[in-house]
Amino acid sequence: MAHFYVGTSGWAYPTWKPDFYPEKLAQKKFLDFYATKLNAVEVNYTFRQLVKETTVQNWIAATPEHFRFTIKAHQVLTHIKRLKNAEEFLQRFLATLDALERSGRLGPLLFQLPPNFKADQSALSEFLTRLPRTVRAAFEFRHESWFSDATWDALRARNIALCVAETEERDTPDIVTAGYAYYRYRKPTYTAEERQRMSARIHEHLAAGRDVFAYFKHEETPEGVLYAVDLLGAVGNK
Repeated sequence: MAHFYVGTSGWAYPTWKPDFYPEKLAQKKFLDFYATKLNAVEVNYTFRQLVKETTVQNWIAATPEHFRFTIKAHQVLTHIKRLKNAEEFLQRFLATLDALERSGRLGPLLFQLPPNFKADQSALSEFLTRLPRTVRAAFEFRHESWFSDATWDALRARNIALCVAETEERDTPDIVTAGYAYYRYRKPTYTAEERQRMSARIHEHLAAGRDVFAYFKHEETPEGVLYAVDLLGAVGNK
């Protein structure tokens, strides 16, 4: 059975009070509360630092078994090495996520490439061969030269999802490249009609047997997290 996982990019935002978090809720309890309303979160701070084992154990303790953590790949992989000669650091990065994987809480890893990184199919293909086949991942390409059949074919060959990102600057083509789907809704606001279209597309994936992971932009206002709660209610988790 396919499942729908939805959340935001992070949870530690006091500015979500009182529309999402209760006014008197302590910040150390934010994740516990968040996990009662949503079933996934995208962790972005791992882009700059490797997560500690004690932190991971706290995350696991604060969330139910069905909850999923998507982890953003470290900048060493995507921005410094730009996917090349990255195997040693990749193994180090993956090792920090062992506890999440063992607990069944690990969602897809997000590899977000820099906007000035133009298409390099050999670098992509080589890097994908280094990813363990048991690891689910999504790639967000931010230079339009990547939007090609060669890229889609490379992802499909390894069952890796294309991250379909909606931003104010550009929209990624909604192409299926894996047995699961990954969306990043990055616009500050969405109309009711736009959210109905999201729901319809997610239902299509679920009907085809594909899990869906979707994350709204957090910002300093609670709109994103409220959109996520509404979308989970509209789609359900079937």
